[in-house]
Amino acid sequence: MTLWWIGDIVLIVVVVPVVVLLLHGVLSEARGIVPSVRRIGAAAAAGSTDLDAVPLLLTTQDQVIKTIESAANYGGSLDVILDDAERS
Repeated sequence: MTLWWIGDIVLIVVVVPVVVLLLHGVLSEARGIVPSVRRIGAAAAAGSTDLDAVPLLLTTQDQVIKTIESAANYGGSLDVILDDAERS
């Protein structure tokens, strides 16, 4: 019976504080994750709002193509006008 009491005392004095210390460390690290998760969430939300303008890129591409075609047509017309002016 005396060995049981010694074992109980060792358990209470040594093992329980070690377990409490380890659990405290795990809890501290778990709480440290929360601010990181919030920062990641804020960055994801900001990135999501940046993607709202993606459909406008199709309109921009169409406008660029039309502008280049117009400039090419103007350049072609200018070549014809200059060729006619040189012949005269």
